[in-house]
Amino acid sequence: MPAPGHGLSSCRHAAEVTILYLKLIHYSFRRHATYVGAGLAGAFTNSVFGVLRAYILIALWQARPGLGGYDVTAAVTFCFLTQAMIGPMQLFGGGLTLPERIRSGDIALDLVRPASLQLWCLAEDLGRAAFLLLVRSLPPTLLGAALFGITAPADVPTLAVAFLLGLLVSFAWRYLVALSVCWLADDRGVATASMLLMTFFSGLMLPLNIFPGWFGELARALPFAAMVQVPSDVYLGTADPLPAFAFQATWALVLLALGVLATRAIRHKVVIQGG
Repeated sequence: MPAPGHGLSSCRHAAEVTILYLKLIHYSFRRHATYVGAGLAGAFTNSVFGVLRAYILIALWQARPGLGGYDVTAAVTFCFLTQAMIGPMQLFGGGLTLPERIRSGDIALDLVRPASLQLWCLAEDLGRAAFLLLVRSLPPTLLGAALFGITAPADVPTLAVAFLLGLLVSFAWRYLVALSVCWLADDRGVATASMLLMTFFSGLMLPLNIFPGWFGELARALPFAAMVQVPSDVYLGTADPLPAFAFQATWALVLLALGVLATRAIRHKVVIQGG
C-alpha cells in the first residue's frame, strides 16, 4: 500500500513538470518573437510563392478538372494551406538546436537535466510553431482568401487536432534527424535528404492525391503525409477525421518511441565534435 501522502506528492510532481514545459513553450515563443522582422519576411515570401503556385494550379485544374478529387477552389485552398504550414511544420528541416549543442558538447548538460530531453525539445518546438503560426502562416492565408476566395474551414476544433498531430509527427521526425549528429561527423547529407523527403512527400509541392498507383499509395502511407496532406484534407473536408487522426497518431507514436530509444542510445555514446 502506498505511503500516506505518496499520491499527493506524485500529483505535485506532475503539476511541477507540466508547469515547467508550459514555461518552456512560453519562453520559446518569446524568444522567437524577438525576430518578428524575419517572420514577416518569411510570410511575404510564402505569400508571393503562394500566388505564383496558385496560378499554376489553376491552369492545371482547368486543364484537368476534378484532378485528385479537388475542384479549382479546393486546389487553390490547398496551395495556400501548404504555404501556411511551411513555417510551423518546419518543412525545410531544422528548427531544433540539438545539432549545434551536440557539436559544442552542451548536449552533456541537457542529458543530466532532471527532465526529458525529448519533451524539453518538444516544448521549445511548440513555442516556435505557435509564433510562426501567427506571424508567418496567417498572412498568406488571408492573402489567398482576399485574392482567390479560398474555402473556409468547416470545423476549426477538428482542424486544430489535425494540425497538432501533424506538428507532433514533424517534430518527432526532425528530432531523429537532429540526433543523427551523434553518430555522423557531418549531418548535411541527412539533413538534405530529410528536406527533400519532407517537401515532396508531405504534399507541399503537389497534393499526394494526384499520384496514381502504388507510388501514390506509398506516398500517402509515409509519415510525411501526416504533416501537410492530412491536415489539408481535414480542412477541406475531403478526409474522414477519425481515420486521419488515427493515421497521424500512429506515426507520431512510432517516431516518438524511436526518439526515446535514440535518446537512451546517446546517453551511452555521445560524440562531442569540437567540444
